[in-house]
Amino acid sequence: MLTIGKLGQKTGTRVQTIRYYEEIGLMPEAERTEGGQRRYSDADFDRLSFIRHARQLGFPLEAIRELLSLSDHPDQSCHEADAIARRQLKQVEQRIARLNALKTELHRMIEECSGGHAADCRVLEVLRDHSECLTRHDDIGA
Repeated sequence: MLTIGKLGQKTGTRVQTIRYYEEIGLMPEAERTEGGQRRYSDADFDRLSFIRHARQLGFPLEAIRELLSLSDHPDQSCHEADAIARRQLKQVEQRIARLNALKTELHRMIEECSGGHAADCRVLEVLRDHSECLTRHDDIGA
């Protein structure tokens, strides 16, 4: 059995995050000692590792909840897990496309800057007037 601190260390997860996952039902409520200290089993470690890895891959919490439910019922088809992963991949590809457009725009701004005075700075001109941009990127970093 692991304390919450040891579980956090072993999985690279903050204690507050583990408590949050318990609150929202991603993690089961921990067993408690007579003194009220949380204790976690190997199954809890495996579940938190699953959640942590899914978060690293960018899955939203609701998708993780669905994936955990599928994992908890191994006799079900993995079709739904595949669909969830495909949705996540599509979102990642869309983000990459938006970031590539942003990268292109920043490169262009920098290359067009003469390095002279601020009054003639192309970077500042483009930042002042969005119509100077060649790509749509108004939904990035807002």
